[in-house]
Parts: sequence; structure tokens; C-alpha cells
Amino acid sequence: MKIIICSAALLMSSLVFSQAKNDTIKQKENQIEGVTLTARKPTVESKADRTVFNVSNSSILAGNTTWDVLRMTPLVSIDNNDAVKAEGESVTVYINDRKSVFTGKELKEYLKTIPADNLMKIEVITSPSSRYETAGSVINIVLKRRDDEGMKGSVTFNNRQNAKNSQYTNINLNYHKKNFTQTLIGSYSDNTYFQRNTSVNSLYKDNDVTNITNETLGRGKSPSMSSTSEYELNDKNNIGVILEYYQSKNASSSDADFLRTRDNHKPESYHQDQDVTGRYRTLGTNVFYKYYDKEKNRILDVNLGSNYNSQENLNEFLKTYSDNSKVNQLGINSHEQTRNYYIKVDYTQPLGKGGSFEVGGKMDFNNNVIPNTLSGNNADNLRTNDVFHYEDNINSLYANYSKTFFEKLETRVGVRYEHIDFKMREDVSGKNRKDSYSTLLPNLLLKYSFSEKYDLTLTYNRNLWRPWYSEFNPFLVPTNDGTFSRGNMDLEPNPSHRVYMKLGILKKYFISARYMYTDKDYWTTLAVEEGKTVTLPDNLNGKVQKYYLFANTNQTFLKNKLNVNVGVGWYYIDNHDFNLVNDLKGKNYISYLGASANLSYTNLFNKNINLSVWAELSNQNNGNSYANKTNIFHNISATKIFPKTQMEVSLQLMNIFSRPIFDNTTFSQDGTNRSSMRSDWYGFSLSFVKRFGNQKVKGNTKTDVEKNSGGGK
Repeated sequence: MKIIICSAALLMSSLVFSQAKNDTIKQKENQIEGVTLTARKPTVESKADRTVFNVSNSSILAGNTTWDVLRMTPLVSIDNNDAVKAEGESVTVYINDRKSVFTGKELKEYLKTIPADNLMKIEVITSPSSRYETAGSVINIVLKRRDDEGMKGSVTFNNRQNAKNSQYTNINLNYHKKNFTQTLIGSYSDNTYFQRNTSVNSLYKDNDVTNITNETLGRGKSPSMSSTSEYELNDKNNIGVILEYYQSKNASSSDADFLRTRDNHKPESYHQDQDVTGRYRTLGTNVFYKYYDKEKNRILDVNLGSNYNSQENLNEFLKTYSDNSKVNQLGINSHEQTRNYYIKVDYTQPLGKGGSFEVGGKMDFNNNVIPNTLSGNNADNLRTNDVFHYEDNINSLYANYSKTFFEKLETRVGVRYEHIDFKMREDVSGKNRKDSYSTLLPNLLLKYSFSEKYDLTLTYNRNLWRPWYSEFNPFLVPTNDGTFSRGNMDLEPNPSHRVYMKLGILKKYFISARYMYTDKDYWTTLAVEEGKTVTLPDNLNGKVQKYYLFANTNQTFLKNKLNVNVGVGWYYIDNHDFNLVNDLKGKNYISYLGASANLSYTNLFNKNINLSVWAELSNQNNGNSYANKTNIFHNISATKIFPKTQMEVSLQLMNIFSRPIFDNTTFSQDGTNRSSMRSDWYGFSLSFVKRFGNQKVKGNTKTDVEKNSGGGK
């Protein structure tokens, strides 16, 4: 980390000195080669309830996807399972204030189809209001809205060299005429990845230890398309339709070697080949109506939509033992389908002097089907030809009231009510569960400004983590590391409480502290079932307390050309009661540091060259899974802009000083699992962007009335 920081500091210092000298000589208007330098928002803004990453004019956009930029967003980290976290906690992702139906690897693949060139900002909302359906923090990805007359857009070509080579192409078109706006985005990616894993499963009983080495080569071809049509009935009323389609055709092969030793047993070794082919498709529709009265600050937003997902996979395993010639074969043929329908209404208006009232609700209907069809001579002891069904109906209502007192004290108080009816069943076995529950989720925000230079914010949120439908799926499925995985039909929601405090100094320095408490945590655990090592999600009782301190600063220098954002966080987790209650031999107390830095330089030497450097110090600690290695992620990019032809060329260097390795140990009541995976996110990327038309954009509708406290959001 020292080498990277020192190298980046030396580079940026040299550039700053050279640029300062150049600027002294050229004290002219900031009109250079047809590019006008105007005042813009800081790259990173720290507000009471959120941190805003303004990327619309950043050099990191060229050639990247939204997923790439999300990884480089302050406070955000992504683990080896592609789970997105903010300040170490799980998040819910929104796109233009619409909740995404994707999580995990599906979310990653979808965001990789959205070009970063279409991004305006990313909001990391650590203290969300009752408006949001969330179990913790919220990440809201805000896209640009182009509304100048005529046709405009961009075309992107990208080639990325990691362990293998990948390509990405995108076209972005926008047409605006009088009251009508049409946006079309199409993309195609051809990605090849390579992954090397080593893991050790250690069970306490019989000193049962299995060592696994595994290599996986995969390829995915993913076309996607989205369309947004919007018509302004008048200056207050808008209607529109959003259509989204995404497809991914994947194939991968995996080779794994296993060595298992146990007390009083002969060591056994075997080799496993795994081949997977599959296709994932999703189709989303959203019809919306917006009423926005700027003079009276009233907003009505109505959304009606549906989402359909289909995932077909053929998974084949061949297992060969070293002490005999028998080959065990197992085939899994599945076609998982998800249907979602919803209606959502939000309304905001002023209430009293300096006050604002927000109210809304949503009805959600979900129907999910997961079949389980197995074949081969190794499927006899696994359940087959069964189908798992999960259905739910979630109804929610919320209200927020915001008011400013004495021009110094900003307040927001809100409550969200949720009721869920859900049922699940297996067709053949007949096992089923039907249940319902209701919950109240209050939240509070107070911000006091001592002066223009100093302010203090305090927030409280009660959260409820609700299991994902696939986490209920009880069918046993083999994995490429020799173990098995399944869901858990007995899962319950996990409540937690969070208190957050932030001190702002000179509008540039921020110090925050967070305390989170729960008496029932939701972890992945390890179990032995009929001689098989199985991982599954489970609710485990016991107190878990988490403490967090964070310091952040965002500075601009040289007439806003140089932007520097640096943050350092200290995490402390108290698991001693949880480990005692569940008889876990994990760490009772965990403390570690996390840090990130974003540096960007605009118009180097007045030659339309933009530079950016990003680095993150990351520990992948999650519940009962503890990091054995601290990772240092980094990205260095340079973009050359050709104003006359509206062309951009960008070169990125990814993790060139060190390759990330995700190494962690997971503790359970039956044993431990240590896994070490070498990440494929390293190498270089070269991209070309051709723009045409006027690239002027305007702010998001809700952003126009957003307060610094976030109280109006």
C-alpha cells in the first residue's frame, strides 16, 4: 500500500507542479481548444444521510461500465461473491430511485451492461429515510437525462486484458424533440475469465480434513438493450415507459483435485470435472407518471411495473477416484423462473413553514419457481424431479416529515410499515411453509449547524433483513469445491438497530461514528448431512455489536482541476456473546482498518488529458467469515479528449502492483472452511469513445428539490 500511495503521490505532485507553472504562464480565459472549463460540483459530497460520488465529468467513466465505477465509489466494497456493501454492511441497490430486482452476481452482470458514460452520480445513502425498501444502506445510481434538441449519443469500444481477453461494445442514443425524449442503450460483451481457488474444509469430528485445488475457465456473451420514452404533457406532468432486456449465455469448465483424511480411515483422493452451460434472461417494464410543481415544491410519482427472469442451466459433474476406475456422474438440469409485479406511489409537498411531508406505499407480488432435475449414477442419494415454489405479497406504507427550526436545526422523522404474506412448497415431498408478519421501521435524523463551518448530524434507523427467495430453496446442489449447498426453509427475518453520527468541519472534513446492534444474526454456516459437507444460510441467536469510526476529506486545488478524496475507517466487531451462544470457535473481537483514495486531474497541461487514480485497502470480514489477508485494489487511468472530433481514448491499469487474493476462514459449529481465491481483476484496458450531438444534460427531477440533509429525498 505504501508503494502505491507513494507512487501516486509522487506522480500527482509532479503533475501539480508542472500544471501550476503552466497556469502561471497562461492566465487567459478558461477556453482552450473549444473546451470551456466551468464550475462543477465536487467529485465527492458528504451530506447528512449520504455520500454523493459525482462522476458525470470524471475521467474514470471512459471505457468503464457502471459496475466498474461502483467498485471505485467511496464507502463501497465488493467481496469475492460479488456482494455489494457500504461501510461493511449489506445494501439495497436502486437505479434512478427504482429498486433493482438483481442481487449478487446477477446485479454485477446487469450493471456491466450499463455504460459508465451514462452515469451522473452514485449516492451511498447510509441513513435512508422511510421511503426506501432496505435492510441497511442504499446505493442509488442516478443516470443522465439529456434533453437538448435533436439526436445525440456515443459509441464505445473496449478491450480488456486480464488473465484472458474480453471485449465490450456499447451504443447510446438520445433523441429529444419539443416535449418528447427517447433514449436507447444497446451493449454487447464477450468476457472470458480465469479463476484459481484453494480451500481446506476442516471438520471437528474425526479430524476430517479435505484439501481442494480448483481452476475454472469461463466465458459469457451478453447482449442487452434498454429503452426509455418520456413525454411532457405540460410543464408539470410527464408520462413514460421503460423497457429493459438482458441476456447472458455462459459456459465454464472446472477441474478440481481433492485429498481427504480422517481418523482411522484410509486417505482418499479424487478428481472432479465440472462443465456448466446456461442462459440467463430478464425482461423489465415500468410505466410511470410524474407530477412536479416547482413553485409549490409538490411531487407525485406513480410507477407500475413487472419483471421476468429466466435462468436455464445444465451442470455436469464427473468424479474419478484414484483407488478405483469407477466414474461417478451427476447432471443437473434446471430452469428457474421469477415473476414480479408492483405498483408504487410517492407524494411530497411542503407542510408548514420550513417543513416538508412525504408519504407513499407499494404493493409487491412475487412468484418464483425452482425445479430440481438430476440424472446420472451419482444422483441416487439426492432428491430429484421435484419443484420448489415460493410466493409472497409485500405491502408497505411510509411517511416522512422534515422541518428546519431556527435556520440551524434540520430534522426528519419517519416510519415505514411492512406486511408480508408468503408461502413455499415442494411438489413431490409435500413439505411446505406458510407464514406472515408485520413490522414497523422508524427512523430519525437531526442536523445542527453551529455555524457555516461546523455541523453535527445524528441519525437512527431500525432495519429488517428479509431473506431472498432462493435462500429458502432446500434442494441439495453440489459445488465445484467438492461440497454441497442448499437453502433453508426455516429462515426468519433479521432485525437490527443503527445509530450514526457525523461531524462536518469547514465543509471539507468529516468524522463519523456508527453503532449497530442485533440479537440474531444471519450467517452462512457449515453442516454435515448424511456424510456430505453442506453450506447453508441460517439464523443464529446471540448478540453482535459493531462499531465504526471514519474520517473523510474532499479537496480541490488549481481552479478545481485537481480533486482529492481520502477516507480512513476503523472497524470493531464484538462477537463474544454470539460465539458463546452458538459454540463457535471464531474470533470474539475483530478490529481492522479500511481506507480508500480517489484522485483526479482535469485537463493536464491544457492538453485535454484527464488522469485518475483510485486505491482501496480492503478486509473481507463478514459475519462468521474472517479475512486472512488485506487486499489493496487500485486503478490508474488516463483519458485523452479530442474536442473537434468528439473522440476519447482511455487507458486503464488495474491492480498492476499487486493481484488481489480473497483469503478468509468461515467458522461454524461443525468445523471451519478456509478459502483462497485469486481475483481476475488485474491487467489493462483500452477503450475508444466517439460522441456526437450536444452532450448537455440536466439534473434528475428529484435532485432539483433535494436538501443537503437528504431530508427531502
